[in-house]
Amino acid sequence: MKPKIVIGNWKMNKNFDEAEDLISEIEEKLADYNFETEIVLCPPLVYAELVTDHANEEGSQFYAGVQNVSEYENGAYTGEVSAEMLAGMDVSFCIVGHSERRKYFGETNEIVLKKMLRLLANDIVPVMCCGESLDERKSGKHFEIVQKQLEESVYKLTPEQMERVIIAYEPIWAIGTGETATPAQAQEMLAFIRSLIEKKFGTEMAVNTYILYGGSCNAKNALELFSQQDVDGGLIGGASLKADDFFKIIEAGETVIKEN
Repeated sequence: MKPKIVIGNWKMNKNFDEAEDLISEIEEKLADYNFETEIVLCPPLVYAELVTDHANEEGSQFYAGVQNVSEYENGAYTGEVSAEMLAGMDVSFCIVGHSERRKYFGETNEIVLKKMLRLLANDIVPVMCCGESLDERKSGKHFEIVQKQLEESVYKLTPEQMERVIIAYEPIWAIGTGETATPAQAQEMLAFIRSLIEKKFGTEMAVNTYILYGGSCNAKNALELFSQQDVDGGLIGGASLKADDFFKIIEAGETVIKEN
């Protein structure tokens, strides 16, 4: 079994001192362990250098990530940050296509694809989010919606590009609501996503691609979710803002690895 990946998405939370304290708390908890689980911290962009400074320290057990990137290479786009800029700050991962970006900022599958291509050109791993709303699930369109999101984004990549992409399934109805897809629901959708990757890129790519679950994954349900065959880890929101909870989620990933 390949190692799990646990990504903390802090969203728009924490002031500078709180961010620094949280990083330090996480580091202290990780200090006595040598985890196989790959850990990524994605704070607000203004704290990117704070995280990369810690991630680049000798013995660090986590990577630096961010939550967004511009679809443009450079130019007169006030307020935007390019992939080249992120690469210059030693950012290793970047979330794209999060449901909140799609909902509040009008990001389409086409924009998500452009962002992925910018990141890949600068050796940054895209964490591409997909998922359906509650109405779409209730109407039985959840597979159709997720398939369209993949067909209009990762399907446009070359095999060489796809090798470096992580997919995160996040049912919109379970983000920040306290609701969580059941382990069976998560497994069903992640297996479906893997089948789509296999259809387009082949079995080896499907097996090797990391597919994460996001959507109110927390310290209590992480072990059961991570134990599902096709769940390769988690994209963690609220629970990543508390060092104790985030550490327990990482431990859940380690437990599953050791048991298999």
